[in-house]
Amino acid sequence: MKDVCILIPTLNEEETIGEVISAFRRQSFDNILIIDGNSTDSTREIAKRAGARVVIQQGKGKGAAVRQAFELIDSDIIVMIDGDGTYLPTEVQRLIEPIERGEAEHVIGNRFAYGGAFAILHRMGNWILNRIFSIGYGLELQDILSGYRAFTKEAVEKMTLRKEGFEIEAEMTVESVKRGIKLKEVPISYRKRRGKSKLNFFRDGMRITYTLYVLARTHNPAFYFGIIGSVFILIGVISGIYVVYEWFKGITRVLLTVFTSLMIISGVQFLIFGLLGDLLVTLQRETLEALKEREDKRG
Repeated sequence: MKDVCILIPTLNEEETIGEVISAFRRQSFDNILIIDGNSTDSTREIAKRAGARVVIQQGKGKGAAVRQAFELIDSDIIVMIDGDGTYLPTEVQRLIEPIERGEAEHVIGNRFAYGGAFAILHRMGNWILNRIFSIGYGLELQDILSGYRAFTKEAVEKMTLRKEGFEIEAEMTVESVKRGIKLKEVPISYRKRRGKSKLNFFRDGMRITYTLYVLARTHNPAFYFGIIGSVFILIGVISGIYVVYEWFKGITRVLLTVFTSLMIISGVQFLIFGLLGDLLVTLQRETLEALKEREDKRG
């Protein structure tokens, strides 16, 4: 069995962290790293007593904590799990086995497979974000925001991660698609969280949506510029309808007519930019694949 490190980002998880660590240790996982976001409760003390290595993160946010932890870990496989007790440590082998069999380099635990303890708003929000991901990146996944994941060390080293907050899960998924890292989802359970969630539904939801959109710029330009172009065209069409309505009443809106034309023309141009960008990205991918095949044949 390859060396496995269990990574647990924490912030005020004294109610559950001891149970989570103990559950992993009962399965003979002794390499457990707690990256703590300056908890004000007893999280760090409980974690140390339970047998985990504890490191206080520099900076703020889950993304910053995960990036710092990745730099500290040298194990072959990294399993990331939240410390709030919503995920079951007893299901860890479901995430590790696809990596050991060579089926994946990045495994995501799908919380929706068995229903999961989700509020209606959170379920709807996750569904919308997963649809955006599927359209923007051309890969059908059910739970891109899951906090229970496993990676190979090589996969982590290929990723370029920059996000500071809860957008980190979305960024890791996007980076895996962009870098050609083999992804796989496995079904997991998801329990109701004890205590107050640190995720702000609207604020963090908007940040994650923006992250998915911006990162699509270099992977799927047609999607990125297509949305901008569609917005411009929609504004032009709405103003154009008003211009025509006023014209039938005998009123000529010259400035609004010019504005309408500019909006529609700009929108069409953005759509063209997207198509051209998509063509360039496709050519680049094909070139890189051809070079890789040539190198493999030489090797």
